[in-house]
This record gives sequence, C-alpha cells and structure tokens, in this order.
Amino acid sequence: MRLQKLASLMKEKNFDGAVISPGTNLYYLTGLKIHEAGERLTVLVVSADGNYHLLAPGLYENVVRNFPVTFWRDGENPYHKLAWILAELELSSGRLLIEDTMRADWLINIIKLGRFELHPLSSVVRELRTRKDRHEIEMMKHAAKAADRIFDEILSWDLLGMRERELALKIELAVRELSDGISFEPIVASGENAANPHHEPGERRLRKGDMVILDYGARWRGYCSDITRTIAIGRPSEKLVEIYEVVKEAQENAYRAVREGTKAKEVDRAAREAIARAGYGEYFTHRTGHGLGLDVHEEPYIGPDGETILENGMTFTIEPGIYIPSLGGVRIEDDVVVLDGKGKRLTRADRELVFL
Repeated sequence: MRLQKLASLMKEKNFDGAVISPGTNLYYLTGLKIHEAGERLTVLVVSADGNYHLLAPGLYENVVRNFPVTFWRDGENPYHKLAWILAELELSSGRLLIEDTMRADWLINIIKLGRFELHPLSSVVRELRTRKDRHEIEMMKHAAKAADRIFDEILSWDLLGMRERELALKIELAVRELSDGISFEPIVASGENAANPHHEPGERRLRKGDMVILDYGARWRGYCSDITRTIAIGRPSEKLVEIYEVVKEAQENAYRAVREGTKAKEVDRAAREAIARAGYGEYFTHRTGHGLGLDVHEEPYIGPDGETILENGMTFTIEPGIYIPSLGGVRIEDDVVVLDGKGKRLTRADRELVFL
C-alpha cells in the first residue's frame, strides 16, 4: 500500500508525519476522489509509524467509506478535531511534511496546533511518484492515444479563418468526448502569436502562411497526456519551414538520447545542441521537457540543470521549440516513458509538417 511506503520513507528520512490536503498526492496515496472543498478544511494525517486518519467536511460522508475518517459540519471548528487527530497519532510536535499546495490559511492554523518543523511533502513523495508502475503507464498510454486521435480529427477540420479561441474550444470538446477531460487549457498560437510559447488563444483568425502551434492533453483515470504539434495553413515562409525541420531534428535527437542511467540534462543537451548548430540557440527559451503523470508538470524535469538520473518507469515530455518575435514559432512535443532501458514514445501522431 502506498501509504505504508510513504510511512517507511518518512521514518527513513527522520520525519514524524505528514499532513496532506486534496490534490494529486492524496489521490495517488489513497485512491480517494476528494476534490478541493473550497475553504472547508480537508486533510489526511499520516504518521511515520504507518497510522493515518482523514479529516473531511460532512459533504463527503457518502463518498469516503472503509477509511479511518472524522467528519465535521458547518458551524464546528475543524481545527479542534484536527488537534485531536494529531494527538492520537502522537504528532503534536516534530518534523512534519506539508502538502506543497496547501491553502495558506489552513497552514497558518495548523502551525498553531503544535511545535512543528515543516518541510514540503514533495521532498519525499516524489521518490514514490517519479517511477510509474505498469498500471500507471497503461493509463498514460490511453491518455496519449486520445491525444493522437484528436490530432487526426483536427486535420479534418476547416481551419482557415477560424479564431484561435474557437479552435481551442473545439479541441477541448474533442478531448472531453474521448477521455475523462483535459489535462490543461489547450494552447492555439497562430502566425506571430506562435512566438509566445504559452500564448493564450485569442481572436486572431488562422490565415494562409501561418504556422499554428497546437498544445493540448487528455486525462484518463487521473493520468495526463501532453502533446504539441505545429501545422501549416497553406505554404508558410521558407524560414519557418526550415525552423520546423530544425525542431524536428532536435526532438528526435533528444528522444534518441533517452537511456536508463543517463542524466536528464543530457537529453536536454541533445536537443539544445541541434538547435544551436542551426543558429537558433537564442530562440529556444525553455527546458526540453517535464515529468508527466497525475500532474501535467512533475518530476523529472528535462532541463540544462537536470541532475536526475533516468530510470525505467519515468515518464516525461520532450518538447523543444524555436520562437522568433514578429515571425512565429514551432514546437513539437511527445510523451516518453523509459522502458527496458530506453525511451519509448507514448504519443505517436505524425511529426512531419502538415500543409492544410
């Protein structure tokens, strides 16, 4: 059980316990589908001895079953009940792991309940989540297949003259039809807007000569995919076509560099050097990739300072790009897993430049 693995790690690293609020860590550790309950305190307390207890608002009484839980109702002070849980688990003081994304008001009130030395939960739980098991990889394959199918759908649409935000909405609806939902808000960046890696889709209409960056992802049973393809509307400038081929080569080089035992920064270097050799180094403005799983951004990060040594079961993106102000940009992104000592693409949509 993952909670017992967390407890063992806490004991090994001399932590006394953890307080975990709703989010992907809570889901990963328990399988409980408890979403953020607004301002209502909802936390799981875990001790290094392997004991655990959930505090949740009464609105979850029909959701949480067969799990040690104390419910509280509106009008009650939940921190009184949390103090009792901490005392029962002998956690009224000591070295405590706190969920990284916990609300500040919750944290401030928790600090008042004892004498704690606080540390981020991610410093421990990432050792559990970074390497995916077979079931997790299957979920990610499913999410990746949905992303691939949607790209094929997009190519059948009449895109000329469509607004960026209209296309982003169509992509989101397509994702929701094929999966459990989007893993992030789709990015559609056309023409000069494609020079902004995280452009927010707007009113600009797609027109002939545009390169269009399409960046979107699906979720399946909580696990994310994240794909980017760049397509052409009509025939873009020769410079943009050249940039596309440089990015495609950089992405392939980085993919081939994925090996068990290789540092993440070596994968980044393989992409970065290909772009620099072509004279576009200054226009590659972000890391080559990021970890992927229950969160769309998690460990390991594939960047110039990435010291993580790649291991079987690690999943991440490879997404080099070139972005030139007033001209446009290109990004190609795939999801990759390390299996049997080498990289394997999870997303497999065509990477050749498509002219529509």
